Amino acid sequence: MRNIVLFASGSGSNVENIIEYFNNKDVKNNFYVFTNNPDAFVIERSKKLNVPYFVFSKTELKNGSVLSKISEINPDLIVLAGFLLMFPASIIEAYPNKVINIHPALLPKYGGKGMYGMHVHQAVVDNKESETGITIHYVNEHYDEGAIIFQAKTSVEPTFSANDVANEVHKLEYEHFPKVIESLLY
Repeated sequence: MRNIVLFASGSGSNVENIIEYFNNKDVKNNFYVFTNNPDAFVIERSKKLNVPYFVFSKTELKNGSVLSKISEINPDLIVLAGFLLMFPASIIEAYPNKVINIHPALLPKYGGKGMYGMHVHQAVVDNKESETGITIHYVNEHYDEGAIIFQAKTSVEPTFSANDVANEVHKLEYEHFPKVIESLLY
């Protein structure tokens, strides 16, 4: 049994997908959801899935309170699944090669501060890219610059809107993110 900490700032659809993927496996895991947003829908998803959740402030993330809470859990993996704040170096240092993130583009393209969600998808459309995808990578002290673990691609049709791109990228996230997490754990 593994302890997996999931960080999310928004709806938590990837969080729910990951938990449901593992709930359908023979090996059971303990999940813990952390969010910096007291209004995030990931809280409702956590309640529905009977997964403990912890809401924290930006100050608590920076001052060590979140690291202390994580230390109590002793995680095998920390997964950023739509988490928008810069992740503290103190947590990365405490859990080397145990903090991963998913990015909705093929890094190094469309990475960095401010490049998340629909901002990424709109940039892909605006630049008339023929493909995009997902990147799962280790987290370091810079946005989207950690070592790449896995990438998957999808085509971008000339008629696609940013919403169309988002839908295609979500399909890749739901298909691959849980499998990559599983490969890192077992």
